[in-house]
Amino acid sequence: MSKVLVVEDEQHLADGLRFNLEAEGYQVAVVDNGEAVLEMVRSNGFDVIVLDVMLPGKDGFAVMTEMRQAGEFIPTLMLTARGHPDDVLKGFAAGADDYLTKPFELAILIARIRGLLRRRDWLRASSKDVYVFGDKSVDFNRSELRVADKTFPLTVMEANVLRYLIQHEGQQISRKSLLSEVWGLHEDTDTRAIDNFIVRLRRYIEADPTQPRHLLTVRGVGYRFVQNPPK
Repeated sequence: MSKVLVVEDEQHLADGLRFNLEAEGYQVAVVDNGEAVLEMVRSNGFDVIVLDVMLPGKDGFAVMTEMRQAGEFIPTLMLTARGHPDDVLKGFAAGADDYLTKPFELAILIARIRGLLRRRDWLRASSKDVYVFGDKSVDFNRSELRVADKTFPLTVMEANVLRYLIQHEGQQISRKSLLSEVWGLHEDTDTRAIDNFIVRLRRYIEADPTQPRHLLTVRGVGYRFVQNPPK
């Protein structure tokens, strides 16, 4: 049974999410403030987190950043306010794996949770080898990127974006293809979200992120991964 942590301060919404997620077979815990999240995550072993952006005190962005800095990379779905597209990009920058705008349909939220869990399991099951390029290596089974003597934990979506690009090494991959194949999303997601993930991955991979050699931009299309760039 997968364990879900719902971080939501609107009582009626939190109660509704608990009821419906439990009806779907999930084990659910609810907390109404950001201050309690990290301790709960460390002690309860959750499989996925539903995290509202608008929380009293420590907001969802701060909570997401804190978890990531603490080495907690649990798949996280952020709930953002409709009309605030910058929240989406800010959430991805903090380390979120997916987002959903309020108000939302319950069926869509459940589908997103299932998608995060499925992608996590798929990544673990099908990526047992270590991919090496230059002085870098990606252990997809552990969701870790090693660069020289440094190790960077990857979120589920960081690992999946990188894995997809590596699988299509040398090919031009459009942003919309990444959204469709990695997220399973279509028109409802701003393609700038992909750019945000690429920026983060370049910070790990590239010696100079402003002059990338492995994760290249294809103007007007998207991106291309190069394993062995020319010297």
